[in-house]
Amino acid sequence: MHNNYYFFRLLAPALTQKLAGFRVVTCFSQEKDELVIGLTNGAAEFWLKVQLSAAFPLLALPETFHRARQNSVDLLPALLGREVALVDVFPQDRVLTIQFTDGASLLLKLYGPRPNAVSRAVPGAAPELFHQRFTADAELAPALLPTTEDPLKRLPALGDVPRHWLRTQGYETSDAATREQLVQQVVSLLENPPHFYLIALEGRTRLSLLPVGEVEQTWAPDPIEALRRFVPLILSRRTYETELRQLRQQLERRADEATTGAAHARRRLHALEHEAGFRHTADLIMAHLHQITPGAAQVEVIDYLTNEPRTLKLKPTETPQRTAQNLYRKAKNQQLETQQLKERAERRETEALWCLERLEELESIADLRAFRSWRKQHGLEPETKAKAATELPFKVFEDSGYTILVGRSAQNNDLLTQRYAHKDDLWLHAKDVTGSHVVIRQKAGQTVPETVVERAAQLAAWYSRRKNDSLCPVTVTPKKFVRKPKGSVAGSVVVERERVVLVVPANPFERFGSPES
Repeated sequence: MHNNYYFFRLLAPALTQKLAGFRVVTCFSQEKDELVIGLTNGAAEFWLKVQLSAAFPLLALPETFHRARQNSVDLLPALLGREVALVDVFPQDRVLTIQFTDGASLLLKLYGPRPNAVSRAVPGAAPELFHQRFTADAELAPALLPTTEDPLKRLPALGDVPRHWLRTQGYETSDAATREQLVQQVVSLLENPPHFYLIALEGRTRLSLLPVGEVEQTWAPDPIEALRRFVPLILSRRTYETELRQLRQQLERRADEATTGAAHARRRLHALEHEAGFRHTADLIMAHLHQITPGAAQVEVIDYLTNEPRTLKLKPTETPQRTAQNLYRKAKNQQLETQQLKERAERRETEALWCLERLEELESIADLRAFRSWRKQHGLEPETKAKAATELPFKVFEDSGYTILVGRSAQNNDLLTQRYAHKDDLWLHAKDVTGSHVVIRQKAGQTVPETVVERAAQLAAWYSRRKNDSLCPVTVTPKKFVRKPKGSVAGSVVVERERVVLVVPANPFERFGSPES
């Protein structure tokens, strides 16, 4: 009810008394949809901070305010030097009016989705609008109140909290006379509340003139003091709720991604374990060389493992021995793939479990300070990719707090590897083909998690000539083992020491909705 007519009805006379003899000395904005007005009587200062955003219009009365030296702009110059005469409110509306002794006025329209501030230097003069797109506000004036027998329709600004109170008193099932009596009773409480209340109602924290919902705190009925206590609290809670929701969504996405990745790895493992391996096929070819005629496209043999007939496909353009040799090479890669799939499945399952455990812990964190401390403890602080993207001339991704840089061209690859990469950063590149250089920024004293390496390797494969392959080998090595031969073409390097990982080419960040520079 901080923007409710009945609260403004109490706030207006309190402000009139407080601001007697005060003049406007500054009026400016330093954030989007913000209007700050500073007043003084020569001995004391008073501040009005009005948030005119459609999502959450709000009037704050900070005891002090320090204007930033940069990124602030002066507004409503016609108000400077004018002395406050009266603060009032439109009948049954959420519009505060500040009248000055010389006839100037300032209207604060504090209801969404179209809040605004309207300044008028003299009566009848063209107004100055804070949100100039709301041109109809130039004619903003008190509305005619409806005439009806329905007591609720006669009071359009009653709001949802008083209506909730009426429902708890049996309003909906009462006769007309009782309804009228209940409405008069609630209006009397709103006009002369014994206390102000901080309540939780329908999942939202409210400043209320009525003790409804879950009452968290009870305050003296001083509207200025109540607003000064309520605004910092509600802004902190809204920030907490927003950051909590974003982190919960991030953990849920990570858990889903990890679970999906583990399932894919397990399915691939099952397929490898239940299909005839390359080595066994090669052994069958070598065992039946005497049956294979030159140029044959296939041969029918008895599989000594199953004792059943099996057709082996051959390449007419190469010898059976060459075909077997190629199959033995593939078998070696298949063995490596099996090992990596097992490790990947275990990593992804561990990561999914970790995310689910963190989601459970979130349920017990009740305030912003504890939440931010917990988030820092677990390395879940907000991503800074947007800032990094404005500073670095590469594709920039963030994964589990690690920054991943991807070159955009051959010349850009040189810039990334030779000038931006630190010797202990991890360097990745699709093996034996042209493609982007990829660098994972190292954190002092920490080892890059294999899940991060894997996703960076997927990026290296995705931004290479192997983009459409089912599997791609990717070189992974500290940057200190990468050097550029003198006189070599742009993007060309020599790797002195490496390990190779097999991955499916993909942009995992794009797939799960993370932005890319």
